[in-house]
Amino acid sequence: MFGRRLGNRTNRVQRTSPLAGLTVPPSAGVLSCRVLDPVNEPVKDAELAVSDAMGRKVVSGGTDPFGSFVATVPAGDYRLAVSAEGYAPFHGGATVAESGHASLGDVMLQVSPPPQLPAPGEWEIEPTHSSIAFTARHIGLARIHGRFNTFAGALRLADRIEESAMHVVIDASSIDTNVRMRDDHLRSADFLDVDHFPTLEFYGDRFTHKGGSRWTITGALTLHGVTRTVTLDAEYLGLGNGMEGETRAACRATVELHRDDFTVSWQTMLARGIAVVGSSVRIELDVQIVPKN
Repeated sequence: MFGRRLGNRTNRVQRTSPLAGLTVPPSAGVLSCRVLDPVNEPVKDAELAVSDAMGRKVVSGGTDPFGSFVATVPAGDYRLAVSAEGYAPFHGGATVAESGHASLGDVMLQVSPPPQLPAPGEWEIEPTHSSIAFTARHIGLARIHGRFNTFAGALRLADRIEESAMHVVIDASSIDTNVRMRDDHLRSADFLDVDHFPTLEFYGDRFTHKGGSRWTITGALTLHGVTRTVTLDAEYLGLGNGMEGETRAACRATVELHRDDFTVSWQTMLARGIAVVGSSVRIELDVQIVPKN
């Protein structure tokens, strides 16, 4: 008897829509889909953007671990854009009725070929179209943005990119946050101490492909007289041609640094116990490289 009751209960649960308990305003409906890869495995953390008929973004978000995406939107016509690292973008449309459920079903993403890699040889950073920027937390609220205006870099690209190497040198005194008093303090012994440590240097010798256009570059960073191993998270953007027909390659990279790791430990606390300057700094590189003459 208990088995029959349990079985009946299970059947009732399976027949109930997972959206049955979702509260939807009278003038809205539900839009959903599931994102899969070419072998029918769910793609988690795929990015979705839903736009209305005028091209205005209405909602955006990512898929859950099962590849699912569900959003409540006002009734109307919508365009859905789906993107994920290593896959070709998907675009689709749907009409959402009041109190209705519009499902795109299973959205199958196709693997996109990685961008062509630059040719082996000697390359150098082209500073005019490159930047090295940073972001630091200030008084626990705002973020301070800055950059280094003077730097140089060289890359030796091997036949196997994984065996390549790079060397970047940054002029510490070129730090620029657009506030002279703050920049002078950052150059002082409290922070970079540029009189004793005039440069920051990174030598990377381990390139690891993480799939698609994603790479990591691991190497030694010397800052404030201290050398630590750090890993850059990099995105290779591909090849192009400049105004004079020269070949260029581009990439973006980020890394989070902790000041104490490099003995840049100056600190002042506000009355409520909040640090004036955060303990970590985010470095962002946007780099174009050209063949070395």
